[in-house]
Amino acid sequence: MTIDDFFAPDFAAALLDSFPAFERGNSVGDDGKLGGKSTLAKIRQLGPAWEQLDDAIRSPEFLATVGRLTGIDGLIYDPWYLGGGTHENRNGMSLDPHVDFNYHPSERWHRRLNLIVYLNPQWEESWGGCLELFRDPHADARPARSVAPAFNRCVIFETSECSWHAFNRIELPPEHADLTRRSVALYFYTKDRPAAETAPRHTTYYVNRQLPPHLDEGHILTRSDVAGIQQLIEQRDSHIRMLYAENTALREAQDAGLTGHLLYLARRAFVRFRK
Repeated sequence: MTIDDFFAPDFAAALLDSFPAFERGNSVGDDGKLGGKSTLAKIRQLGPAWEQLDDAIRSPEFLATVGRLTGIDGLIYDPWYLGGGTHENRNGMSLDPHVDFNYHPSERWHRRLNLIVYLNPQWEESWGGCLELFRDPHADARPARSVAPAFNRCVIFETSECSWHAFNRIELPPEHADLTRRSVALYFYTKDRPAAETAPRHTTYYVNRQLPPHLDEGHILTRSDVAGIQQLIEQRDSHIRMLYAENTALREAQDAGLTGHLLYLARRAFVRFRK
């Protein structure tokens, strides 16, 4: 669902005027390194307009209205904005197709809706950064729908095991290279969800993009093609490094403390005495 002119014009302008500097947010990526994305969850610290936004979205009236629009009753506001808040992406950034984590990180709530409002008064669709919605990114090279991040445009979509979304690479012209893609991301939850839609708890699950359809037998690679293939390889390698890092962290946690020592003794005994 896309809604243009979501906020009153003066209020949208006030949010933009007090949008935090990139350096103020968290710009550490999933791989633990500084990157081209910055987020800030404590939006009430950003001034009166953001306090007013926070007051509005937690109100029963707002939650009921969004519930009526989407057909999802009992929506719960997240006071910690985990994963949400202000989002800012620099030139060259993109986001691979993914489904979001399906439970609140600290509560037993099911994640149900993403509500994103873009705050980019100067943006062309050809510059990239467009929200992409996929039916099946394992098979589809192109999204089923693409939405430009225009100023004061709101996008609402359900989060489920098949709500694949991404945004394409930001490629700004040289005269606008200092611009960034800005938005506020709001996530909503419910205490329950239909059994047929319920899955075991998982983190955000990414899928690497498919090769563009024109890269087929007989095609002569252009400079742009080579750059695109290199980017796909870099993103794949980044995901692999992230998975290895998570695996290492899990093993280190498993080996720590008394429980880790007992597991070590059990493994040692199994290897030594299994014959």
